[in-house]
Amino acid sequence: MKHASVISATILSLLLGATAIAGAQENRPGNDRGNSKPAQQSQKPRPAQSQARPQQTYGGAFHGGVQVSGPTYGGVHHSGVPQHQGQVHDGFMQSRAGSWKDEHQDWTHRGGYNGYRIPDARFRMYFGHDHFFRIYGLPLVFVGGMPRFQYDGYWVTLMDPWPESWGPNWYQTDDVYLDNTGDGYYLYNRNYPGVPIAVTVSF
Repeated sequence: MKHASVISATILSLLLGATAIAGAQENRPGNDRGNSKPAQQSQKPRPAQSQARPQQTYGGAFHGGVQVSGPTYGGVHHSGVPQHQGQVHDGFMQSRAGSWKDEHQDWTHRGGYNGYRIPDARFRMYFGHDHFFRIYGLPLVFVGGMPRFQYDGYWVTLMDPWPESWGPNWYQTDDVYLDNTGDGYYLYNRNYPGVPIAVTVSF
């Protein structure tokens, strides 16, 4: 009987010891079992993501859209896919006037401008004759045979054909700017002053 009592006491002390060890492990920091407070998960801090838009600069102006890592031969589709020189050239040649004097219409003759209007403060910062750029390399598509390019985050679509007197690669070599003459927006080529091309602006 004494042996049975000793064995029972030994087993009982082993069970109590095991229970005490298990309870101590549950109360360790980082273990939420048995705690009323949820455990904090350790997370590595994430690097802050830049909210700035990618930009290309030319003549001090901001250009929204994709950044190009290589030559684009005159254009980048809005998806960021470079276009072949032949595609861009053919697209621009398609929008060339046969007789610009006969085909050109200002916004008054078009019934007025009804596109997006750029806020005045932003317009003064990025548009006008002091903020010139080249269309070459900007995100570009052709809509209804007319070029549409992205500048400062806005899509600019030529509504007029471009004059036959301009060089065939003017979009690649000439500095242009966007201006508002009161009746709507126009694209101007610094090599051919006083020749406005009606454009519409959208997001």
